[in-house]
Amino acid sequence: MLQTAFIRDNRDLTIAGLQKRGFPEAAQAVDRVLALDKKRRELQQELDDVLAASNAKAKEIGGLMKAGKKAEAEAAKAETAELKEKSKSLDEQHKVVEQELHEEMVKLPNLPHESVPEGRNADDNITILEVGAKPVLPEGALPHWELIKKLGQAQAPMIDFELGNKITGAGFPVYKGKAARLQRAMIAFFLDEAAKAGYTEVQPPILVNEDSGFGTGQLPDKEGQMYHATADDLYLVPTAEVPLTNLFRDVLLTEAELPIKMTAHTPCFRREAGSWGAHVRGLNRLHQFDKVEIVQISKPEDSYAALDGMVTHVQSLLEKLELPYRILRLCAGDMGFTSAITLDFEVWSAGQERWLECSSVSNFETYQAARLKLRYKNADKKTHPLHTLNGSALALPRILAAMLENNQQADGTVKIPAVLVPYCGFDVIA
Repeated sequence: MLQTAFIRDNRDLTIAGLQKRGFPEAAQAVDRVLALDKKRRELQQELDDVLAASNAKAKEIGGLMKAGKKAEAEAAKAETAELKEKSKSLDEQHKVVEQELHEEMVKLPNLPHESVPEGRNADDNITILEVGAKPVLPEGALPHWELIKKLGQAQAPMIDFELGNKITGAGFPVYKGKAARLQRAMIAFFLDEAAKAGYTEVQPPILVNEDSGFGTGQLPDKEGQMYHATADDLYLVPTAEVPLTNLFRDVLLTEAELPIKMTAHTPCFRREAGSWGAHVRGLNRLHQFDKVEIVQISKPEDSYAALDGMVTHVQSLLEKLELPYRILRLCAGDMGFTSAITLDFEVWSAGQERWLECSSVSNFETYQAARLKLRYKNADKKTHPLHTLNGSALALPRILAAMLENNQQADGTVKIPAVLVPYCGFDVIA
């Protein structure tokens, strides 16, 4: 969350950042915040003055009573009662204004980093790197949803979309046999690689409360993407970023504990409201999918080096999987609400002849940490802000889709990347 002190000192900069994002009526929104902040501070000062006067009057009453000045003491008591009533009224007004200010503040997205390009949607994103040759497939090669049917002719489909639809609904496939083993293999491989890179593995809950959703910026849920278990007022995680980062909500760290690097595998749940069309076929867009996440908590001066390291880590995974990929720098209008900068990874899907997003790596700077009340104390004994970062390393469905499509052989089989063979126990799907 943006901080009122920052907005007070940087009104024009804040407005320019919001306008770069395409935030509607940025100047009006900022001025509403500043007006409420001014009113809140005025009420707080008036309340402090009244409380100070009340305390002084209370001490005066004691002196008057000792001096035997009963009439004057009674008059002072009456004044004290009036001051208490006034302080009560001011406190109530202060709480109302503070709540109004909070409601305005949570509407404001993070400000984009200076390196983030102008733009309104995905068409304005910038490709900054492309790695690997696009495979030339044999005649008769198929997109993964058709390939799965072909590979499963002699048995039940190894990824069964219809069965998942029967059990739950569209977007909840059932993985069987070699597909299930491949899922498990990728999860183990991604976690092992994260451990080698210094990330501590965590197994967090996959249901979180409202405070956790607010802390990382998923709540208020502006786009209706979260699944809500209403009976217990809990939310299914859209990503392991939420429980991992919230491990440090309301925590004051020491400098010696930084940086913090965590990884976790979880299923992820996203309603993807309004998704439809050819681009969501097969594994392209699911409501439930598995993902390995990496998260860092860093000092501000170190966070962009940390971001570079996370990007390099994701690159290494894709290269070991032998998948062609590209990296996009998202424009301001296409970034997530909480992000200061986001780099997207896309893999080439040869069967569909298009790029598929498989990872986002983001630096949130102080935005999440402010919501989480997450800070650190260094040698000067003062508290300082922290930066939070996260990245997909990796999301499984589109990796699996590209892996199946890109590795189709002339004999109709699919070759498994060598790095996964020790994990899954087979090198080909026939």
